[in-house]
Amino acid sequence: MVREFKLPDVGEGVAEGELVSWLVEEGDTISEDQPVAEVETDKALVEVPSPVDGTVSELHWEEGETVPVGDLFVTYDVEGEESADEPTTSEAEQASEPSGVDSSEEARTDAKDEPAGDAGATGAETGEAAPPEDRVFAPPRVRRLAREEGIDLSTLEGSGPGGRITAADVEAAAGDSDRTSESAEVETPSEESASDTGADSSSDTADTAATDTGAAGAQTTQATATPAPTESADRDRTLAAPATRKLAEEQGVDIDAVPTDEERDGEAFVTPEAVREYAEAQQRAQEADAEAVSAGEPVGSKGTAFAEGERERREPFTGVRKTIADAMVESKYSAPHVTHHDEVDVTELVAARERLKPRAEEQGIGLTYMPFITKAVTAALKEFPEMNAVIDEDNEEIVYRDYYNVGIATATDVGLMVPVLEDTDRKGLLQLSSEMNELVTKARERSISPDELRGSTFTITNVGGIGGEYATPILNYPESGILAVGEIKRKPRVVTDDDGAESIEPRSVMTLSLSFDHRLIDGAVGARFTNEVMEYLENPELLLLE
Repeated sequence: MVREFKLPDVGEGVAEGELVSWLVEEGDTISEDQPVAEVETDKALVEVPSPVDGTVSELHWEEGETVPVGDLFVTYDVEGEESADEPTTSEAEQASEPSGVDSSEEARTDAKDEPAGDAGATGAETGEAAPPEDRVFAPPRVRRLAREEGIDLSTLEGSGPGGRITAADVEAAAGDSDRTSESAEVETPSEESASDTGADSSSDTADTAATDTGAAGAQTTQATATPAPTESADRDRTLAAPATRKLAEEQGVDIDAVPTDEERDGEAFVTPEAVREYAEAQQRAQEADAEAVSAGEPVGSKGTAFAEGERERREPFTGVRKTIADAMVESKYSAPHVTHHDEVDVTELVAARERLKPRAEEQGIGLTYMPFITKAVTAALKEFPEMNAVIDEDNEEIVYRDYYNVGIATATDVGLMVPVLEDTDRKGLLQLSSEMNELVTKARERSISPDELRGSTFTITNVGGIGGEYATPILNYPESGILAVGEIKRKPRVVTDDDGAESIEPRSVMTLSLSFDHRLIDGAVGARFTNEVMEYLENPELLLLE
């Protein structure tokens, strides 16, 4: 029997993953729970296990492609379960496949392009494997905006990464609702309306702007909606091989706008050659537009031209770097940040670490300053629970958490990761140091699991590791606070002895930069929290009481 395996949910709230590598090949015999692929998602590289014993019949994606959760991933042949009543998916596709078309390529095309429930010309009763319809990906501020505008998020198609619904999607839906009530009742625009507007619902804003300015050449090749010349096509659906779609994406071409006379199963079929020709035609049109407006640059076109040749190179803005970027944007625009700076004399802390370091090495543990800082932060969080709290925007509540999971921001070759030390209030310095070293190593080797990157309540980042002092760290949203620690330097300080006499001495000084969510935390609370952390770092023996 042919068993179809869809990409499972490899992380809470994850909508898609980038296929890094296949660990099996077509025709391989595998066992249940054997890893079949490596998928990068939510800052982590995870292995996807096989759900059955059997033989790999078909791999439906190419390495480097982004696979939505719930889409057909692998097809298996499972012995002893073959059904005699109806043909398998592979048999049905081969029976109806036009000559000269590669079966694996066509199967991938059908898996991506065939609408759910539509058997097409194959007669198979399997449709597109789509993510659950009740899955809605939207940040809290977007959900709040939708409530204010009276928009049902489940009816929207997100234009953000992985289908995430953005504020622009909600505003566009609200604008459509205001313009006409009839448009909200029509699920698919007619051919006449589509040709009049030249846009579908997901790109209405971008296409309208291009029409109003009349300068299609001003759009960049990385824009969401590609400006279409007069000879472009206007289709709701196009069949194409995955490699062709990837080529179109690289060229900045809307594949539904590429003219073609070829068809597959009654649907328009686009080849790589057609994509290249259309991209070249667009390039020529853009160059002509640039010459026409050389006397004055149109509004919005500034910065869209790039130097060509050997002085620049391009890389896809995907994977971990894209995930980090999305998280940073969401954090910065969801929570108003304030950063409080201060310096702390850690001369006694330096001495304490030097005394304890040989003892830790005897147990095979490298003792750094981070366990001390983590314990100091944990003690301060107990005194100021607002710093350990989070705002539940959907329910308009403040959630105070009585557990302390500290994230340790870690620089890796693929970007920033935040491994999580759980229950830091229940662990000693050596245990924290051992666990921290292990998590940081796993993060840098990309062997860390998604569970080890989730659930932090506060984050610490060490900017001093590469020579920095002060910073303005961005919150690890939805957390309410993040502390950046700078490099420890020897600086002159005025020291008062027991008799009140003052003298200038060289001391070990570390800088602190605390960013916090000003919606929840006032400046005075942020300053007092920092002072509490400083007291523990200036007097490390106090950590023995924690």
